[in-house]
Amino acid sequence: MRVPLLDLSQQYRTLAEPIHEAIDAVLASQRFILGPKVNAFEKAISDYCNAPHAIGVSSGTDALLAILMALGIGRGDAVVTTPFAFFATAACITRVGAKPLFVDINPSTYNISASALQEHLEKNCRTDSKGELMTPGGEKIRAILPAHLFGLCCEMDAIQEISERYHLDVIEDAAQAIGAEYQLGGKIAKAGTMGKAGVLSFYPSKNLGAAGDAGMIICSDDELARKLRILREHGMEPRYYHHVIGGNFRLDEMQAAILLVKLPHLDHWSAARRAAADFYGAEFVRSGLTEKIALPAEPYRDRRLTNHHIYHQYVIRAPRRDALRQHLTEREIETAIYYPLGLHQQKCFAHLGYGKGNFSEAERAARETLALPIYPEISREAQRYVVSSIAEFFK
Repeated sequence: MRVPLLDLSQQYRTLAEPIHEAIDAVLASQRFILGPKVNAFEKAISDYCNAPHAIGVSSGTDALLAILMALGIGRGDAVVTTPFAFFATAACITRVGAKPLFVDINPSTYNISASALQEHLEKNCRTDSKGELMTPGGEKIRAILPAHLFGLCCEMDAIQEISERYHLDVIEDAAQAIGAEYQLGGKIAKAGTMGKAGVLSFYPSKNLGAAGDAGMIICSDDELARKLRILREHGMEPRYYHHVIGGNFRLDEMQAAILLVKLPHLDHWSAARRAAADFYGAEFVRSGLTEKIALPAEPYRDRRLTNHHIYHQYVIRAPRRDALRQHLTEREIETAIYYPLGLHQQKCFAHLGYGKGNFSEAERAARETLALPIYPEISREAQRYVVSSIAEFFK
């Protein structure tokens, strides 16, 4: 049996007709840039996330870049983030001239560790005469950038408390977590809505995927939203008058039309992913594999949250990970490694001075984690085959 890591063909077949109609409507309108579909999709995401503002942009990466630009983060500044995430998280910090400041991850969730964050700020940073938090190298720490990995929110209550104590902005990388929920201050909040601004990605493989690149910024601050809308059009306001330098960060009208068709199905798809994750968990228990591998953590399951985890990826931890992956490949089971190398060890960040051993949990996760096939339509037969193949490996 061949089991792909992700198969969106059934999803497309189900929605092919309304998607084609939406595309045809855009072609007939000849409105391709920031037209009515973008406006409608921004409103729909704003309503879905319960966020006052949603600003459509060209990708999740550009969303993050635009936020940093809008907040004036640049040379002489630092942003605290995780070494275990997609490259764009740290790359965008560097692109605006600021310094990524890494702290280690929680070994259970793979998200940035709030306790490691607090310890780093207390032990390694100082407050200057103006009361501003500084790195040992003299950079002003401006923000915390947590990434909600694999569909699970970070410890946002603790992160918010730290941010308030040190007067830092929180920028949420929710590219993998649209719709994921967290209980903050007695209220249920969605990923991306708990900080100064949040980033969503609609890369095709995401739970809500476009037919190409697309992204969204969500925020509650009126003035920040105004700046972001100007920045996404080359810093232009009014037309052909530029008071700041922005970029071409606009969400494409065609992508917005497709995403509008898909959005009403998002919670159903996320629920199907959770059901698949539950099935995996039961099968691993039944097969006696829970002493051999670590299953994904679900720390918020008992908090009565519907979307406590949206399972963008189903990631296990296993000894001899690479040998297990080869075994599964030989049985035509696709897997992926997110991520094979911590950001602090990437060659392009060598100038930061980090090296092997600086972040032991991130490095261990890079050696041991493996993403298994998961998508809303995956069959239970396919999942049983995956589990039985893993059991065969450990025998």
